[in-house]
Amino acid sequence: MLPTPHSEVLAQDWLPPVVLGREAEVAELVRRLDAPHPRAPPPWFAGVVGPRGSGTSAVARRAAREVADRIRSAAPGPLPRWIAIRAAHARGTHGLAAALLRTLDEGFDGRGFSVPEIMAGFLRRTRREGRPIVLVVDDVRVGGPELAPILRAIGSPDRFLPEGETGIPPVWAAVAGTPEAVERIDSDLAGRFRVGPCVSLAPYDPRNLRSLVEDRARRALGREVPIDLLERIVGATVADGGGATRAIDLLRRSLLATPIHARPLSARGAARDAAIPIETWVVRAIEEAAQGRAARVGDVRRIETRYAREQGVQPLPATTLWRRIVRLEQAGYIRREVRPGGVGGTRSLIRVVAPVDEWVTVPRHSETRPGSDGWTESSFSGTEGSDAGARSGGPPPTPGGEPG
Repeated sequence: MLPTPHSEVLAQDWLPPVVLGREAEVAELVRRLDAPHPRAPPPWFAGVVGPRGSGTSAVARRAAREVADRIRSAAPGPLPRWIAIRAAHARGTHGLAAALLRTLDEGFDGRGFSVPEIMAGFLRRTRREGRPIVLVVDDVRVGGPELAPILRAIGSPDRFLPEGETGIPPVWAAVAGTPEAVERIDSDLAGRFRVGPCVSLAPYDPRNLRSLVEDRARRALGREVPIDLLERIVGATVADGGGATRAIDLLRRSLLATPIHARPLSARGAARDAAIPIETWVVRAIEEAAQGRAARVGDVRRIETRYAREQGVQPLPATTLWRRIVRLEQAGYIRREVRPGGVGGTRSLIRVVAPVDEWVTVPRHSETRPGSDGWTESSFSGTEGSDAGARSGGPPPTPGGEPG
């Protein structure tokens, strides 16, 4: 543990004054939003896309801040309102719309209201307030809340306003997420308006990742960063295929007295006290398959196969993958469900109940040995083998299909 006088800079939503390695992308997003006097008619939407951990949220938020500063300095008048909401934290489109209205009305409870009614409330309050709005919606992913109904309302506000009233103050919106999610939004908007073409981000390379971690650690500590700490965090991030989100999470755990691969006991059970050895591509496959919904085990296996082959290793046998899923459930990270349908009359589904960023896992050493299989006795309490089905509440799946 190190004295950390400025721990607030380690928070997920803390926005750095400069997004290191992404200065050009921030400038391009500001240019596309074209404030304070856009040349194109409204609505004014722009997007930034990239893989998880590539800095899409930071780029969108920093660009939105600069847009708000431009509006503020352009002419006297009502100060712009800056709003940022995370789609991944919302429960469906209804939850996202309710979170948006709560930025103007803290006491709003969305129960009993439809999405159009909530958006009508947001747009009417915006008109009454008379302040320009710079909106950021980030963490947009496939399987998350549908954003198109909200953008359609912002783009065509008059149909939500009381009779005889027209027009709202200018609204600029920056959308950040995965390329697939933003492409789907444009498809849902059906050509009426578009978020793209978007500013695209590549994953951070190790050099830029190191600069980012060093900058954040120096701000948190108020002094130079120990080299061994810096190298350990960057090395762990690169080893498990993570990006900026993972690196800052490791830094936060290290500086705030929680070891990188350990976490205090919680209500989720004692299994969380130790890091779970699991192939990194299995974690990525579960995350991709189960974004905001229950995922079929068969889909997890199909995605796991693709990721494994991209890394040049053999996909896990079906039984071994099932054991990984059982272990993650025992740790409280996922929950298995059995529903009617599929081979044998039932279909196994998994649902992520703890954000993947909070999972305490370590890459398995076997990742360097293609086709390696099985848990070791040291990494799994009890013997591994034919009793795995008894511990998991059912038999492991047969190779080539989902569990019955």
